[in-house]
Amino acid sequence: MRLDKYLKVSRLIKRRTVANEACDAEKVNVNGKPARASYDVKVGDTIEINMGKTPLKIKVLKVVEVVGKDGASDLYEVV
Repeated sequence: MRLDKYLKVSRLIKRRTVANEACDAEKVNVNGKPARASYDVKVGDTIEINMGKTPLKIKVLKVVEVVGKDGASDLYEVV
């Protein structure tokens, strides 16, 4: 799954276009490197989002295409 879509599905970023813009501005790192929106997210990846005051660092636990609001937090673990 593309990084921008994963960020939207997991509800870490509200809209896919905002996720895409964050990737273009190098505010999203995967495994310590700036990542493009087209990066293919895999289980075990570490994603760091540097938007706002405090950076958010998560570890990918699951990658699914569709998930409900309640199951979104099961896709990742905050590190």
